[in-house]
Amino acid sequence: MNVDRARLDRALNPRSVVVVGDKGPHYMWLSNLSEFEGPVYSVQLDEKEIPGILEKGIENFSSLTEIPGEVDLVICAVPRQVTPYIVADAVKKEVGGVAMFTSGFVETGDEVGARLQEQIVAAAREAGLPLVGPNCMGVYNRRLGVKFGQGQEKGQPDEDGHLSIISQSGTHGISITAGMQALGIRVTRTISIGNAAVLNETDYLEYLRDDPDTPVIVMYLEGVRDGRQFASLLRKVTREKPVVIWRGGRTSAGARAAASHTASLASDDAIWSALMRQAGAISTDSAEETLDVAQALVRMPRSDRRGLALIAMTGGQSVAITDQFARAGFEVPELSQQSYDRLAEFFVTIGGSYRNPFDASSTIGREDDNLAKILDILADDANIEGVALEMQARDFEKGTERLDGQIGLLRSYQERTQQPVVAIMPEGGFGAATPGILADARVHVGRAGFATYASFARAAIAFGRVRDYWAWRGEVGC
Repeated sequence: MNVDRARLDRALNPRSVVVVGDKGPHYMWLSNLSEFEGPVYSVQLDEKEIPGILEKGIENFSSLTEIPGEVDLVICAVPRQVTPYIVADAVKKEVGGVAMFTSGFVETGDEVGARLQEQIVAAAREAGLPLVGPNCMGVYNRRLGVKFGQGQEKGQPDEDGHLSIISQSGTHGISITAGMQALGIRVTRTISIGNAAVLNETDYLEYLRDDPDTPVIVMYLEGVRDGRQFASLLRKVTREKPVVIWRGGRTSAGARAAASHTASLASDDAIWSALMRQAGAISTDSAEETLDVAQALVRMPRSDRRGLALIAMTGGQSVAITDQFARAGFEVPELSQQSYDRLAEFFVTIGGSYRNPFDASSTIGREDDNLAKILDILADDANIEGVALEMQARDFEKGTERLDGQIGLLRSYQERTQQPVVAIMPEGGFGAATPGILADARVHVGRAGFATYASFARAAIAFGRVRDYWAWRGEVGC
């Protein structure tokens, strides 16, 4: 790591924050800190901006060095030509670290920007100053209420986190965080790293490896600064906790875009794919895939088993769900004869089937009693190692009672068996609601603690990747 680890810890878990260069009318950075419980100060020389800052109850200073007490995090939002002075003052003040929102450096390709970045990097490295960025959104810490977006949650001090995010893109860092939060997944911290000029992706990965409140690591990368160093560390981290990596710039056109975005040098796609396989990381290709995989990691018990019971609402859907899960490497086994005998006592075989996959709409209908019986039978069947269920959002707009009943049954099954459960609410399925209502229903199921998907294919792919990761962990003895 290029800087003092203790100082980086101060910057990522600050007890005091200074915003340099915030501007009205909205004062984005100061507003983002409205729930932060520690002292917040401003540094602003523009006399037109100072009254608005003072109206927010924020004390303003003309220099970092004038601020009383210890400063853990400086958020820098000044024009690029001013940044060397801010870094110099941060060094004098011995701040914990600087998150530099300012852009216009090497990513622009111009000589002035490159020279300025070289200047601030040299000063930061010489002083051991952690500098996040530049050209980044900075630091989100859920517990402390340090945010770079208004939609980011402020958590409680005693709440455990589910995962943390490292993102070279501020936009993707914001969107992945928001997507996780919508599903009730608690993001411990998000670090937007931009150009990663002083601290690179390997440094942040090392930090999160040692963070006890980060059981899963999610990364968006457009390239790596030191491929050997990153690969070596990644192989170690994945043996301790899952790492999900969405890499942008995998095509030639995307690589050009990445170079102009964060000055990243994208590696050959075949080399990258080989690294992911060898290191045991889970590779994704979009924000949606990243959210899908993260859900499965957070919401499902650890399992490398393949035998699933598939419950769909029509005959056609039972074929479709089977095809998708079979393509993802799962098995759809026959049940035991004892299970079939029990199912025959109540299952409506006219318009339905219980051979696995289940065509269950006629049996489940609008009541939960038969679903409870089916899940009870599956829990007793040694051939079954997990369940994927097509759920219905019928009448969800009128209330959550029906869906809550199914959620309760799934929770009981999972607690009893410690097997993974997948909830799928596809558009166009049996009794399907409108897309908006379906989306709301998925969020409701996700917030209840289950991985939930908009299609059979997305569910099968995500679950399959996570299963393969746990199988790999078993093979390497972790």
